[in-house]
Amino acid sequence: MRARLIAFPLALALGAGAAQAQDPLAAIDWLRDGLSLPSGIEEAPVTDTAAPANIDVTAIDRPSPDAVGLLPSGVTGLPDDLWGRSAASDLARRLAGLGPGLLPEMRRLLFRVLVSELRPPADSGPEGLLFLARVDTLIAFGALDPAKALLERAGTETPESFARLFDAALLTGTENDACDTLRRRPELSSDYTARVFCLARGGDWDAAALTLEVARALDFIPIFEDALLTRFLDPVLFEGVPPLVPPESPSPLVFRMSDALGDPIPTARLPLAFAQSDLRESRGWKAQIEAAERLARSGAVPANRLLGLYTQRQAAASGGVWDRVIAVQQLEAALDSRDPARVAPALAEAWRTMAGIGLEPVLAELFAPRVAGLTLPPEASALAFRMTLLTDDFVDTARSGASEADRFLAALAQGRPGDVAAPNPTAGAIADGFRMTSAPARLDGLIQDNRLGEALLRAMDLIENGARGDLDELTDALAFLRATGFETSARRVALEILILDPRG
Repeated sequence: MRARLIAFPLALALGAGAAQAQDPLAAIDWLRDGLSLPSGIEEAPVTDTAAPANIDVTAIDRPSPDAVGLLPSGVTGLPDDLWGRSAASDLARRLAGLGPGLLPEMRRLLFRVLVSELRPPADSGPEGLLFLARVDTLIAFGALDPAKALLERAGTETPESFARLFDAALLTGTENDACDTLRRRPELSSDYTARVFCLARGGDWDAAALTLEVARALDFIPIFEDALLTRFLDPVLFEGVPPLVPPESPSPLVFRMSDALGDPIPTARLPLAFAQSDLRESRGWKAQIEAAERLARSGAVPANRLLGLYTQRQAAASGGVWDRVIAVQQLEAALDSRDPARVAPALAEAWRTMAGIGLEPVLAELFAPRVAGLTLPPEASALAFRMTLLTDDFVDTARSGASEADRFLAALAQGRPGDVAAPNPTAGAIADGFRMTSAPARLDGLIQDNRLGEALLRAMDLIENGARGDLDELTDALAFLRATGFETSARRVALEILILDPRG
């Protein structure tokens, strides 16, 4: 039968005036519906390499990709039936509401959920609604490698999956394999910009030019992308011509082509996933550091990668990112000397500069084990104590602090915050959550209905509201985590709220 172009959520954005309807379950705002033909118009026979004139389509039953994961539940520590009776659409909506601003422990817990092999919801179908939402969430956090790994394991047999893999490949500079797939199976994408790009990447310039001409005649390509493709196919014609003004929300493909033409688009105001492209060695040192900072804050790159960039060479100037480079290098030098008189001021300055952009947990991960064994002046010692409470060793290193606040933190790390007077209302709400012995009413209904995973995603949202000042929601979320076996997460996120929030 004659094939018609299939509309699907494509991780692209066309800029002002050209954006298509948004997918309500998309986790990031640059996921949109792909280009589709008007009703009744069949796909144009372009060339044999661009799109086959006839495609036989046979409906087959496919297993749901919702069960696909990178790690078994036994490794992640999650129950295999975490999703229980929840509807895939409800879970997808919950995931779409969680963004990169999560506290570190909630983000770590969320990542465990996203990559786990779990029994799919009862209503899961071959469209993989929950699977796509998991991938979209990873992309929203800038975690392109696990997103690509999930897509490759599930197989990109649908336009929806292929679109996400293609975008992730574009942003990491690994689009050749994805383009090979698209050239073999053009039915996977109804986006003619992608088809022209991939034909050109494969060296078939004539087919690319012909495909562009046909798509232009049929009005299948937006004006800006048409102009960009024209330059991409024949850049010599535009030497000396001012570059095109990019849209405010470029698609990964527009971003990649602009870069190839020597007109890179700055990533600072783009979604996190775009920052991955700045980690390439071809980028300047400053751009690499700034990208790594954004991605380390969201958990998408390890702290050691950021440290490697910070210590790569001497700072080129002062202010902004260079102040952080200088502070980290001075702290490392002070720690190498093991001189408390040098470590104390260097530690305070590094904490101050990293706190300015929310990277205290990264600093703690990198340096807390080294400062823990030093005898420091009281103020530096208190800071070192708090840093250790932000690490995996928070229980073993907890000790009775000198201040009322530190004594409460130590008791909280041991799971007994009620043993010490709460120093402020937030601490009091945390202690209340640890006094409760069962899940709160607002989440217990989901548990009783065998929708534990849905309740867990809801609790993550409550934690964020609690960190912003809704103390009742904070109490309930902590009580839920403890009642359902997430004791360590309850302690760690409570410690984060008190240490990272100035009000704590």
